[in-house]
Amino acid sequence: MVHGWRAPRGDEGAVSTQLVLVVPALLLMALLVVQFALAWHAGHIAQYAAERALAAARLEDGGQAEGQTEARRGLAQLGSRVLTDPSVSVHRSATQATVRVNGSVMEVVPGLRLGVSGTASGAVERVTDPAGGRP
Repeated sequence: MVHGWRAPRGDEGAVSTQLVLVVPALLLMALLVVQFALAWHAGHIAQYAAERALAAARLEDGGQAEGQTEARRGLAQLGSRVLTDPSVSVHRSATQATVRVNGSVMEVVPGLRLGVSGTASGAVERVTDPAGGRP
């Protein structure tokens, strides 16, 4: 008569112990992948808002207020949940405009708070004569 093979008694329950240890680590790794993918996406949202604000701020009749308005409009359209607590700073001189958008990424992993930013700068549009002076 042939009897089935039996594992030694010392190994019973080993798989359950391994699952208890491995599954949380795998879930944490998956959540970290999602968290960093959201950070990448939030960085793109911040950069888009900065470029949109720059386009408005650098116009000849534009200014800081127009840049702020365009940045807020772009942020509202794209990512109020992914990019949280955004702040927009627009600086404009006679020749240069610079916009910076900062914010935090939505938390997927508790306690991991990532920040992102987008920056854009460019020359202010102005009408000049061929010699470079104001007409």
